[in-house]
Amino acid sequence: MPAVKINHYRGIIMNRKETGLTLYAVVLTIILCLTTNRITTAKDYLSPTAVVADPQRQTLYIAQNTAKQIAVFDTKTTKVTATIDVPAEPTGIALTGDGAFLYVTCGRQKGSVCVIDTRTAELLRTLPAGHTPIAPVLSPDGRFLYACNRFDNNISVISTGEGKQIKKIPVLREPVAADITPDGKWLYVGNMLPYGPASADSVACNVSVINAKTMAFDIDIVLPNGSTGLHDLIVSPDGRFVFASHILARYTVPTTQLERGWINTNAVSIINAGSKRLIETVLLDDVDSGAANPWGLACTSDSKYLCVTHAGTHELSVIDIAAMLEKINSYNKRIGRQPQSFAGGSYTAHSSGNEAPSNIPNELSFLYGIRQRIKLPGKGPRALTIIEDKAYVAEYFSDSIAIVDISTESRFKTTSIALGPKTDMTTRRKGQMLFNDARLCFQGWQSCASCHPSDARADALNWDLLNDGLGNPKNTKSMLLAHETPPAMITGIRENAEVAVRSGIRHIQFAVRPEEEAAAIDEYLKSLKPAPSPHLVDGKLSESAERGQKIFDKADCASCHTGPLHTDLKTHNVGTGEYLDKDRWFDTPTLVEVWRTAPYLYDGRAATMEEMLTTYNPGDKHGVTSNLTEAEIKDLAKFILSQ
Repeated sequence: MPAVKINHYRGIIMNRKETGLTLYAVVLTIILCLTTNRITTAKDYLSPTAVVADPQRQTLYIAQNTAKQIAVFDTKTTKVTATIDVPAEPTGIALTGDGAFLYVTCGRQKGSVCVIDTRTAELLRTLPAGHTPIAPVLSPDGRFLYACNRFDNNISVISTGEGKQIKKIPVLREPVAADITPDGKWLYVGNMLPYGPASADSVACNVSVINAKTMAFDIDIVLPNGSTGLHDLIVSPDGRFVFASHILARYTVPTTQLERGWINTNAVSIINAGSKRLIETVLLDDVDSGAANPWGLACTSDSKYLCVTHAGTHELSVIDIAAMLEKINSYNKRIGRQPQSFAGGSYTAHSSGNEAPSNIPNELSFLYGIRQRIKLPGKGPRALTIIEDKAYVAEYFSDSIAIVDISTESRFKTTSIALGPKTDMTTRRKGQMLFNDARLCFQGWQSCASCHPSDARADALNWDLLNDGLGNPKNTKSMLLAHETPPAMITGIRENAEVAVRSGIRHIQFAVRPEEEAAAIDEYLKSLKPAPSPHLVDGKLSESAERGQKIFDKADCASCHTGPLHTDLKTHNVGTGEYLDKDRWFDTPTLVEVWRTAPYLYDGRAATMEEMLTTYNPGDKHGVTSNLTEAEIKDLAKFILSQ
């Protein structure tokens, strides 16, 4: 038990010395508490979420998210030698080239970057960052730190010498991963979710490219249609390639089966770092075995192997990069593509529209013979780093670090080292693990988190589910507050979230599971808390949003979006279901955290809140907005997005 808890209980006992009976009662109460799950909190878990190795390759620094600390791990003794407390949940770490200073991104709306002296384990200073900073990256010369401000949709550029932010660079949507080329010229940023309407011909997340010299946005590289849930991005050590891990969803077909990746497949996209063009997207799945939820990426120092963690199936893939690229090249030559050149070789680029389309993103056996797929002993592998021929994998749910010998001679020997004392899982924690666990699913193709990435929110895609017949795709809903705002689903076809959870296991996972698993998922979903809106100013409404609050009442929005959760828990015909044969009545959604759930309306046709209030508000059926000025619309949208 952590010392702080022991001290807490000692204080209680010291203050309860009035009688022996009272002391006995207090001690008995403590013992009873210690033998139940009721006192177990998030802080009792470690939740390793990021890892980096020092230049001497003898020490790992591991960000332990829920414990709010950094663990110092000795690779020789395979033990945690120290822990360093940080003021908020650490989300990412970067280490200077000499190993002297550690930069840790922390926190939520008022995020920060902690600067730690690794020699003294002292927190030197805290630098301000944006909303939920993540994935810090140092420039090769160490002069600048780049941090992805996930919910501000921008990148903070911090001068390490001055210790202050000097610029913010906008990107598209939820930047969660970044890496810089070895020459320091180009910063690649992975955006987790698609931006734009879900009813478009192509819906996909992208990789933003930033000119690190001018500190300005350069281009967006759009990934294949259906790309979402991007979790990591790295530049190969030789500087030639960029790899991004993501889901490749097959959202354009009804979800009638799972075989051969019918609903979700799992992929890595390869970008030519020199030309900034997509080379290809390859699937990590096998024909009859999904590799759900690809997450962390790392390359060996010689750029020979690419390693990918599968958070949903608790595995590690080790891919021969040269063999993969040669196979891509051979395939594309057969269909008549011209190669693109870069230092060290030439490889064909992704179809530009006038060439034969590639079928590689549909080839479930493409990596056969050039990839090893290794089962890991722990649960929830996420970030990893590689030291020589060993991969060190942070296992989020088992509070452990897996060590995998990736040399072929070792036959991929694997061990798992506990990072702290074992803590029994509460029902809530178990539910979170199950929500992310593809073992619930037939053949491991997907987990609940495949369509609800990022703490059970939404993937920004339209899906034609089996809930209400075929031919009527609808936008994925966030699971936040689902249990408090019945009915469930956009049309309210499920009477409550409990029914929806069990129907999802049966009709989307194609599985029959024990009732206690569904009940645990319920508890996890009930525990979700809304993140503060990035549109708030110091936690309060801006002047624009205050004006919008009055317009909200004036436009009669509050007649349906009423109460603290801004919903009347009823269904209404708001005039947007004209393309549906039935179910034109839609459940009134909560407006809590609506800033995070774009695109809007049942089919995601409105990319922005302003579009939802104007272009897609026929007959003023969801708010009397036709008589509002442009300025009033902006104020109204600002208020709604501040919830």
